Amino acid sequence: MSASSPFAIPASGQLILALSKGRIFDDTLPLLAAAGIVVTEDPETSRKLILATNDPNVRVIIVRASDVPTYVQYGAADFGVAGKDVLMEHGGEGLYQPIDLKIAACRMSVAVNAGFDYDSAVRQGARLRVATKFVQTAREHFAAKGVHVDLIKLYGSMELAPLVGLSDAIVDVVSTGNTLRANNLVEVETIMQISSRLIVNQAALKLKRERLQPILDAFERASSAIPSTL
Repeated sequence: MSASSPFAIPASGQLILALSKGRIFDDTLPLLAAAGIVVTEDPETSRKLILATNDPNVRVIIVRASDVPTYVQYGAADFGVAGKDVLMEHGGEGLYQPIDLKIAACRMSVAVNAGFDYDSAVRQGARLRVATKFVQTAREHFAAKGVHVDLIKLYGSMELAPLVGLSDAIVDVVSTGNTLRANNLVEVETIMQISSRLIVNQAALKLKRERLQPILDAFERASSAIPSTL
């Protein structure tokens, strides 16, 4: 790809922000606006994966939520926004996490079929089948309880697993709980509260500080005005 292509990854003097589509993208827009940056295309209607902004030195790449930390860690993006749930699974290696942005708030919970005796199922020494895409978080949570778990990794439609007997419980991110209720599932335990963090490539923070710092400062000021819902 030619360096002069409008779709090329920007040169070293420019900045790349990694975002995922959906709630995190929408909630990040006001923070960008506080830094004077406006994304000029909507990822829901555009097929482009590299989006321009009103600042020729800033572009946004659209990636899967679970991939945001990887793009930032390896320098394909200079900074990004990722949920605490994703960062815990990733491990945070090579990332500077300066700001809890207090956006895209939700919770990581355990849910089971209504009527399932969860209290008996998680007695110390018991064994439980748990479906989740948050394998590391689930393993640590149940290990702390002394419960043996058979972890079944899924990538979507988590609520289906208990309904068809694939698992006894699920560990998943919950916002309103409407999907759980619609499928006759109930939350039985909250593992942690979740919000999204600003993450920065450590090398970019050193080499591009002059360009990055005003944006980071604007994000911090804007996020400090957001009331915490956790």
